[in-house]
Amino acid sequence: MNLKDLYIDFFKSKGHKQIPSAPVVPENDPTVLFNTAGMQPLIPYLTGQPHPYGTRLVDYQKCIRLTDLDTVGDSSHHTFFEMLGNWSLGDYFKEESITWSFEFLTTILNIPVEKLAVTVFEGNEEIPRDEISADVWKKLGISTSKIAYLGVEDNFWIAGESGPCGGDTEIFYFRSNDPVPDFFDPKDSRWVEIWNNVFMQYYKNPDGTVVELPKKNVDTGMGVERVVAILEGVDDNYQTSIWKDTIHKIEEISGIAYENAKTSMRIIADHIRTAVFIAADEAGIRPSNTDQGYILRRLIRRAIRHAKKLNIDISSNFEEQIAITIMNQYASYYHEIAKNKEIVLAVLKEEKNKFNRTLEKGLKEFEKEINHLNENQIPAEVAFHLYDTYGFPIELTVELANEKGIEVDVEGFQVKFKEHQEKSRAGSVQKFKGGLSGDGEMETKYHTATHLLNAALKVVVGPDVHQKGSNITPERMRFDFSCDHKLTDAEKEQTETLVNRWIEEGLDVLVQETPKTEAIASGAECMFIEKYPDIVTVYTIGEVSKELCGGPHVKNTSELGHFRIQKEEASSAGVRRIKAVLE
Repeated sequence: MNLKDLYIDFFKSKGHKQIPSAPVVPENDPTVLFNTAGMQPLIPYLTGQPHPYGTRLVDYQKCIRLTDLDTVGDSSHHTFFEMLGNWSLGDYFKEESITWSFEFLTTILNIPVEKLAVTVFEGNEEIPRDEISADVWKKLGISTSKIAYLGVEDNFWIAGESGPCGGDTEIFYFRSNDPVPDFFDPKDSRWVEIWNNVFMQYYKNPDGTVVELPKKNVDTGMGVERVVAILEGVDDNYQTSIWKDTIHKIEEISGIAYENAKTSMRIIADHIRTAVFIAADEAGIRPSNTDQGYILRRLIRRAIRHAKKLNIDISSNFEEQIAITIMNQYASYYHEIAKNKEIVLAVLKEEKNKFNRTLEKGLKEFEKEINHLNENQIPAEVAFHLYDTYGFPIELTVELANEKGIEVDVEGFQVKFKEHQEKSRAGSVQKFKGGLSGDGEMETKYHTATHLLNAALKVVVGPDVHQKGSNITPERMRFDFSCDHKLTDAEKEQTETLVNRWIEEGLDVLVQETPKTEAIASGAECMFIEKYPDIVTVYTIGEVSKELCGGPHVKNTSELGHFRIQKEEASSAGVRRIKAVLE
């Protein structure tokens, strides 16, 4: 049985309700480009909003992390991965959480107890040492020598500078054929973290003081790829059953054995898998030079570069063959993969063709640059320009230069490349800082305004207009919608006028929980029907709007202020984008 199925069945037996995996592109969350963890879509519920499914939840979540993008190619890193998670929203706490984690690992997965070790929070000036978790582990059979107490850097969780927080306990597996040591050393790389149970027990105020929360939550996470590698006894994630078919397909297409081209095959497999999930997402992301579209473009182009390294004929349908292999594997778990199959294949093919043309331009640029050299070396700036603008990896520039008897300032390039990486990482960190501290007063107003804008566009442009995505910050809202033409000035003015009329009318915003089937039958609109559980929250604004949504929203439209459209532009094929503010 698949690890995901075992996990879901186990926690269902403990009274948990399975919730659907959220899309990889987060809805109404400007803090990140993609969902990076299982807990991210649950942030409103971890901060107090009641979940329609109750207080015990379980799921497998599609995640994309970009901080390790340049590390992909080794045996363990991925850009897309699946996270297993179970949650308690003010229900059970440390004892049940730890006991069930231990039971799942030792009874369901049959992992020997002696191969497990744990870390717990050692405490600090504000929060005591977590002896409660340690005692539970001891009671379950984990010896004292296999329990390590670590500080804030390792075993404490908080999103941002203030907000819900607490110690966590991390579970490690001894991934080696060596005899298991009597004592657990967290710095010993043979011990690999496989599960993390976060106990949101406290609230840190902006002034640094910490108080205990009246309602405590548990958030757990376990990576599918890593655990499958452990269960199957391999130290290369790409040699597991998860990747077997994809790697075999790349071997078949290239005529090269995996052993002789590991790095390139891993990058091709990883990047095409991630591209499949981004392109299949209902947000309608397409390759571009900004945000999620830029990442999608970069992944596809990097995969193509490595296909070239394996002498794969780029004009063949190699990317389609690999993508279909991946889609066949995931379609039964994520319905959008099957639903949007043709879109995914078209995106991959179109971007491949574009990149081939770009490569030709890059080769011309290379020739032009070497004709202007004052010395027998390509400067770092030129090498980086070829990489950044034309997608030339440094290896390709070196190879081309060698043919001409010219050297390349590789060291200088690496310095520039590192600076570029640091900026990207800083951006990723900045994007995640919003965390649980989002959804303040202005964000709440903008959430409600998106409903009014959606309703107004249906009146002005036509009933076939549907929301395709949104992005909200305290300063503005961005709203993507299906539309086959640029809005006229008259359409923009009518839309703006209609939204402001509804604001002035002071319409009540009503909240109701109802079965999803009834909500849809009543005409309620929603962006991603599949992401909602069977019991949903419906927000009704007067008689103008009825939508499924996770919230939060104002109580009355009169709280919103004046609505003004700043800009209307193309987002992607068949999708327009409005940027607007509340004044």
